[in-house]
Amino acid sequence: MAKFSQRLGLPRYEADEYYKLALSAFQKGLFDPAIENMNHALDLLPSRSEYLAMRGFIYLQDGIEDKAKADFESSLKQHNFEMLAHYGLGMISYKNKRWEETLAHFEAAAAAVPNRPETLYYLALAHHRLKNNAAALRFMQQAVEFFDKAGDKRKADAGRWVKEFERLLEKE
Repeated sequence: MAKFSQRLGLPRYEADEYYKLALSAFQKGLFDPAIENMNHALDLLPSRSEYLAMRGFIYLQDGIEDKAKADFESSLKQHNFEMLAHYGLGMISYKNKRWEETLAHFEAAAAAVPNRPETLYYLALAHHRLKNNAAALRFMQQAVEFFDKAGDKRKADAGRWVKEFERLLEKE
């Protein structure tokens, strides 16, 4: 019977339902129910790298860095181009001031999903930390453009960074 239900895609459907419940709980800031639903989704489809990456991201937002990192790394073992896993590991590296590692993860995230403003924003900051303000300016200008297209209020913060990078480049 299990093979029949797998052919019909029932575990995938049920896993996707748990995933949607997890996203809904996460958007409301309810981390425990979000994790619980992600665990159910992963029990049904343990090979879904995006589920692992999302659970890792929930852990990261909840301040549980060790579990977040483990999930991101497991996700990348299943699918090396999982954008959210690279993004999450980039965030952890940035927090821990490992700039080269930060840059590598955000470059991989940008390669997986180009033109995502959050990734471009952190690419700019990583370049800035590595004292490459010309690259930082280019990426932050792109982030501003995509934040603007999305109507995202983070455009203002990115715009302040553009001015800062321009000021730093004038001094150089």
